[in-house]
Amino acid sequence: MDLSEGFGERLLGQLLDRAHEMPPQLIAPLVAEEVRLVGGRDVSILLQDYGQLLLVPLPGQGLLVGEPVPIDDSPAGECFLGAVAVEQPLDDGVRMYLPLLDGSDEVGVMALTLDSVDDDDRRLLRRLAGLVADMVVTKGTYTDLFFQARRRQPMSVAAEIQWSLLPPLTMVTPQVSVAGIMEPAYNVAGDSLDYALNDDILHLAIVDAMGHGLNAAMLATAAVGAYRHARRSGVGLAGLYAFMDRVIEAQFTPENFVTAQMMRLNVATGLLEWVNAGHPAPLLIRDHTVVQVLDGPGTLPVGFGGDTPQISTRWLERGDRVLFYTDGLIEEHVSGGELFGEARLTETIERIGPSCTSVQQTVRALSHTLTRERDGATSDDATLFLIEWRGGSVTHLARPDI
Repeated sequence: MDLSEGFGERLLGQLLDRAHEMPPQLIAPLVAEEVRLVGGRDVSILLQDYGQLLLVPLPGQGLLVGEPVPIDDSPAGECFLGAVAVEQPLDDGVRMYLPLLDGSDEVGVMALTLDSVDDDDRRLLRRLAGLVADMVVTKGTYTDLFFQARRRQPMSVAAEIQWSLLPPLTMVTPQVSVAGIMEPAYNVAGDSLDYALNDDILHLAIVDAMGHGLNAAMLATAAVGAYRHARRSGVGLAGLYAFMDRVIEAQFTPENFVTAQMMRLNVATGLLEWVNAGHPAPLLIRDHTVVQVLDGPGTLPVGFGGDTPQISTRWLERGDRVLFYTDGLIEEHVSGGELFGEARLTETIERIGPSCTSVQQTVRALSHTLTRERDGATSDDATLFLIEWRGGSVTHLARPDI
C-alpha cells in the first residue's frame, strides 16, 4: 500500500494543518492561496443571509468581494439550493460554484474561476469546499465576522437570543431529512425550535412563547433549555412535557406560558409520536399532497401546571413528509383583512411542492411564498419545520470504501 503524499493530499493537508491555530480573519487568504495553487482565481466565499434570500460575499484579503447574489435565479443560488456543483462557461475559463456543506447543513457557496476543468479538478475542489465549510463553521464560533456578513438588516436583541439557540436548520441523512425556517428573521422573539438525532430516534420541539420582544425570547429560551435538559436525561414525551411545564410554572408568572409540540420519530420504523400543547395540528404530506391533518387530543400549553400530556401516534410511509408550524403562519391577515388560514396553507403547499426536490427548498419556498402572498405583512412570529422520512438501514455507511 502506497502511503506517500500526493499533490491533492498535500494541498488539503496543508490547509488542515495550518487551520488549527489560524485566526478567523486569515481563513480567507489561506483559502485563496490554496485555490491559486490549483490554477484558480477570483475566489469568493458566499454565506446565506438570515432571511434566506441572498448569498452574501465574505470580505477578506485575497477574496473577490462584490454585491450579494440572489439565491433565486443565479448560478450560485442553483448550487446552494441543489447542494451540487455548478459550472458556468466564461470567455476566459469556467466559473465554478461549489456548495459549502457542514455535514448536511449548507453554509453557503465557494466560487472560483479556472481556465479549464477536468474530473481531477472537480474532485479536489469538492473536497476543498467541504474543508472550507468546516473551517467557516468552526472559526465562526470565535468571531463576529461571519455573523456580521450574513446580516442584511439590524437585528433585535430578542432575535439575537433566538438565533444563538438554534441548531443547524437543515439536516439530511439517508433515513430522514429535516429543515426549518423562522420569520421575521431579524425580529423573531417568541418562536424557537430544537432537534436531535439520537441513534434511531429523531427528537423535535417547536415552541411559541406568549408575547413579543425580549420577554418572549427569555420565556422561549427557558422552554428550550428545559426541553434539552429533559431530553438529554433520557425521559419520554410525557416526562419532557412535565419537566418543561414545571420549569416555566416555577420561574414565570401565571400569565406567562408557552405553546409547544414535542415529537419523537423512530427513523428506522417510521413510528411518529407527538404531544400537541396548543399548536395547530401537523400536516401529513404524501407525493406533494396534504393527505391528512394530524389531529389528536390536545394538551394544555406549557406552564399552566399539572396537565396530563396526551400522546398521539402515527405510522409513516416511506417518503412521507410532516409539517409542523406555529399559529403565526395561518393567523396572519392577507390583503383585504381575512386570515391566511389552513386551507390557503394547504393550497400553497400543494402548488409549490412539485417544483421543490428537498425539504430545505420546500420550507424556504413555502415561507417566502406565504410572505409574498400576504404582502410582506408580519405581525407575529412564524416557524415551519418539515420532516421527510425514508427509513432503511445506514450501517453500511460505517464501512470504508477503499
